[in-house]
Amino acid sequence: MLEYIAIAISLFFAMNIGASGAAASMGVAYGAGAITKAWQALLICAVGVFAGAVLGGGEVVKTISAGIMPQEYITVKIVIIILISATSSLFLANLLGIPLSTSEVTVGAVVGVGIAYKVLYVKSLLIIVAFWVLVPIIAFIVALLFGKLLYKLKNRGYLKNRPILTVLLVFAGFFEAFSAGMNNVANAVGPLVGAGMMTVTNGIWLGGAFVALGAMLLGKRVLETNGKKIVRFEKAEGILISTTGAVLVGISSVFGLPVPLTQVTSSSIIGVGMAKNGKQIFHKHIVKKIIRIWIVSPIFSLAISYGLVQLFMEKDLYAIVLMGSIIVGTLGAISLVRTVREEERAIYDAGEGI
Repeated sequence: MLEYIAIAISLFFAMNIGASGAAASMGVAYGAGAITKAWQALLICAVGVFAGAVLGGGEVVKTISAGIMPQEYITVKIVIIILISATSSLFLANLLGIPLSTSEVTVGAVVGVGIAYKVLYVKSLLIIVAFWVLVPIIAFIVALLFGKLLYKLKNRGYLKNRPILTVLLVFAGFFEAFSAGMNNVANAVGPLVGAGMMTVTNGIWLGGAFVALGAMLLGKRVLETNGKKIVRFEKAEGILISTTGAVLVGISSVFGLPVPLTQVTSSSIIGVGMAKNGKQIFHKHIVKKIIRIWIVSPIFSLAISYGLVQLFMEKDLYAIVLMGSIIVGTLGAISLVRTVREEERAIYDAGEGI
């Protein structure tokens, strides 16, 4: 019975992965106008992500299933805890229409379990986290530098809105969706493989199918966010953004590294936006909101998985009380900071005390 529950949660998680990460991969082509209808972009995304999962998703599955903590600790009950922790974080982000890193929430959930049992492969985890930071930075720098070159060519009249640009942009978006399948499907099925519930091959086929389904059914809001709410694109800009993300995530997947596709894509978007509009791109509310969720998401899923292990596996109520106290204290501190800022703003606006 528990195995069926674990598989059901995994497939629901896979659908949310399709909505968040995979759909974001086609946001650039959609935002640039190469694809005018959302359903067409989502269909191309679904095909690309399924192909990527089946043809190149195996290495990252191995990392998620056995590269962060010893495989013998990953039981069916632990799989359920990991998937509930990651899925709850991702589902909340999808409701808000925010592209969230499925790699971060999944690894965060596995780490929470590893901390609870004190069995983490710390060296492997540090390498993964280092690439979480490094790859989006590289994406930003590449997009910024090539973006400046792009605008120089455009100003000199070398780039025109030709039909070939539309074809190249759609192909680049498909390539990025392909890389999403290589990297992100492992987040849903990796725990199942780790628990011995299915093979790597069966996992990537089943996971790829449900990620593709999720992109089609749940991906429209994230598609709109990445494509049209951060900065408007021309087709040449879109090619640069999608190609940057696809290459970096594809290379990472070959080496079995789960990296945040949505962070890479969004960092590329911000880099091109800065090349075009200057530093004011950082003042946009949607960018600030994405960055906040990037920081919170792995910590949130880590805390949930750690708490669930202590509550249901270890029966350690003291640890739950301690974690709850930390959460309440953190929320209280955030609320206090907001209150102080509002008071300062009120004093500034009114020119007097409250």
